Amino acid sequence: MPEWLLKKDNYVPSVEKSTFINKSILSIIKMLTKFSYNAEHKPDRFGINTITILISAILIIIFVSLSRSFQFLMVIDVFLLLIISVLKVDEIKHIIRMVSVVTIFTVIILLPSFLMGNENNSIMILIKTIITVTVVNITSSITRWNDITKTLKLLFIPDIFILVLDITIKYIVIFGEFSLNMLYALRLRSVGKNKNKNTSISGIIGTVFIKSKEMAEEMYGAMECRGFTGEYKIYTKYRFRFNDILCIIIDIGIIGSYFYFVRV
Repeated sequence: MPEWLLKKDNYVPSVEKSTFINKSILSIIKMLTKFSYNAEHKPDRFGINTITILISAILIIIFVSLSRSFQFLMVIDVFLLLIISVLKVDEIKHIIRMVSVVTIFTVIILLPSFLMGNENNSIMILIKTIITVTVVNITSSITRWNDITKTLKLLFIPDIFILVLDITIKYIVIFGEFSLNMLYALRLRSVGKNKNKNTSISGIIGTVFIKSKEMAEEMYGAMECRGFTGEYKIYTKYRFRFNDILCIIIDIGIIGSYFYFVRV
């Protein structure tokens, strides 16, 4: 037996921080959890059909965009605050975070206009932007994404748009899980210091790209074999409930307040 086999190996790999990998794993897990909760575990808290919610959100965005009255915008702000107050803490934090980012970005963009003397227009654009972002985030918080894709068909949205949106949402989850497994494998196989981390990350990105190409071809073949012609059919029947009627009454009140403040 060779002598080197009888010697004890005292190799201790140098410690290296894997902050980037850990943060990437946590980010993907957070994203997958959000998608899974939205698609499967989100309860119908308000008892309102998705089509009613979408139409209400679209109406608010349209009339806010057309309005030139600060009073009307304040009425919408109060209405949105009432809705936000009944949401969960995590949803409120998410809405505040998104609105804060958009507000900072909008202020930076409008700063030259504000300094040039267009204070009223700049403030109105800022308020409209905040309201629009808030409406979109509230709609996303209280509705499931798969319900939204089904409802878009009832709103006469083109099938190709629904197809792209539906496939994108589904494959974000699939490729998120695939990337998560690859990051776990990379972390388990990382021993000692690795000076070429960029090579490992670029390898993961390249593998995900190749995998996406293969899955796209497989999905196309599967849809072709099943006779999919690109047409979406809705088999779910929506029934208007009492809460839907209340939502419609609120929409009528918003429209009425818009025309009232136009005259003032």
